Amino acid sequence: RIPIIALLVLVLTVDAQIDILSSFGNGTIRVPLLSRNQRTISNLAPYHPYLKYNAQTPNPASVPLHDFMNAQYYGVISIGSPSQSFEVIFDTGSSNLWVPSIDCHDCNHAKYDHTKSTTYQKNGSEFAIRYGSGSLSGFVSTDVLTWGGLKVKDVQFAEATEEPGQTFQRGKFDGILGMAFRSISVDDLDPPFQRTMEQGLLPKNMFSFYLPSRSGSSGELVLGGYDQSHFTGDITWVPLTSETYWEVTVDSIGIEERKSAFKTVIIDTGTSLIAGPKTEIDQIANKMGAFASPLGGIYVISCGQAKSLPEFTIDMGGRKFTLSGPQYVMKVKVFGFPVCILGMIGLDIPAPR
Repeated sequence: RIPIIALLVLVLTVDAQIDILSSFGNGTIRVPLLSRNQRTISNLAPYHPYLKYNAQTPNPASVPLHDFMNAQYYGVISIGSPSQSFEVIFDTGSSNLWVPSIDCHDCNHAKYDHTKSTTYQKNGSEFAIRYGSGSLSGFVSTDVLTWGGLKVKDVQFAEATEEPGQTFQRGKFDGILGMAFRSISVDDLDPPFQRTMEQGLLPKNMFSFYLPSRSGSSGELVLGGYDQSHFTGDITWVPLTSETYWEVTVDSIGIEERKSAFKTVIIDTGTSLIAGPKTEIDQIANKMGAFASPLGGIYVISCGQAKSLPEFTIDMGGRKFTLSGPQYVMKVKVFGFPVCILGMIGLDIPAPR
């Protein structure tokens, strides 16, 4: 079982000072997350759900996460021998690992060079993921992955030779490490966490996230456990509806005056906004007095309204998880001017293929 609720609160809390799950104990290894002081609309773009959902002796180990304006959380992994380091988003909403290839001439990030790795194994199969802004393409390779101090052999990943435009070039991360299930993996590649489990490197087949919202704070991805120092009370466990995304049932979700009719949610650490069916989110935004912006389905609201907005509540697993207005309103920069937006977006997500 995975600490699902911890992940959910991390995704839905866009600007709250919260205590979430992480793992701490003997043998844990921590990797720091970076923090920045300002948000802009373009900073949110790499996590924009339109992009992703158009695509289709062991001790707990922890990976420190960097926080980029409470919108992007990324940590360090390494690939190859000797190791080549990359900052990646650990994404529970996808299943593939990809990093830029040395053959990508337009990639402005760290690049993997398989000619410098003694553990590289050639595969060469073509690889492509279609995003809303274009296609990410390249080829499949196999090598050693190191994350949280754990060395995982024979991990399949994509070397990206072409990235989809400015969206990824603006990101503070080099690549993405998907942590969802193999059933939604492009080209049916084994997800890295599955490989880690299969090689018996974990005390428990579990991972958890701690994503703090305070600027300058470090978060953690913990492999094989969780850190009780990051939360109080009991964990709420919720069963999965399918082994595709980390998808669970909810009893209700929304504001007091407008509860949504949908019954399942995806726990997605790689999306910086609350995403829901467009009709439902439109109605919630209208009820709050927000108006749709031409900037990709984002809802703008007066910054002065945040404290008077109704609570946003997720009712699941027999418990209610509540966000106040200031916790789901984000202040961003648009052409250098401060603007407040709702931390949610309307999106009709197709079923996994």
